[in-house]
Amino acid sequence: MNQKLLGLVGSPRRDGNSATLAAAVKRGAEKKGTQVALHFVDDFISSFLHDCRICRLPSGECSIQDNYESLIMGEFVPADGVIFCSPIYWYGLSAQMKAFFDRLFCYYAASYKNSSVISEGMSNKRIGLTLASEETYPGAALGIIHQIQEYARYTHSEFVGAVRGVGNSRGEVALDIQSPLMAAEQLGYDIFERKYSDYQKDSVRSTKVWS
Repeated sequence: MNQKLLGLVGSPRRDGNSATLAAAVKRGAEKKGTQVALHFVDDFISSFLHDCRICRLPSGECSIQDNYESLIMGEFVPADGVIFCSPIYWYGLSAQMKAFFDRLFCYYAASYKNSSVISEGMSNKRIGLTLASEETYPGAALGIIHQIQEYARYTHSEFVGAVRGVGNSRGEVALDIQSPLMAAEQLGYDIFERKYSDYQKDSVRSTKVWS
């Protein structure tokens, strides 16, 4: 069975640079024969996280009436890998993408009826990241990269690649001389095959990396 890749776009623009990078990821995944789905987060989320201790329904369900649960249960949990595609806003993720992460709490917390399914389903995935920004400053992406790395660590997942494209007007990222669309396509193509290592002082190491 083909592995499943989910691409989540955190931009409100359907034809912007984040969407352009996400489309490149999708092309690469499809070339590999990977089963891939691409969704815009704001098609599923209408609200930020509330106080679950107050607003959760007696049944344990989230009281926010939108399609977030269908995104989690129908797309996110079954996926073997996820690529998060976000613009850089104020040196962080977009509000849409941040809300996706924040609202996960409502579903893997013990008070949710299917929390064990969510907890297991959000673990052990391959994780990738694409970022789009107007600014070329290398440090602009570091906070987001660290956040995704810590998310991957927390969920026992593997963060295997990040691509950043620079552009302002819609689709301008295609003109970036560092070829981020090519890199994004490659990330989609080989996300499940990329070598992953995260050494600790007592890790057993070979004298070679690629042999």
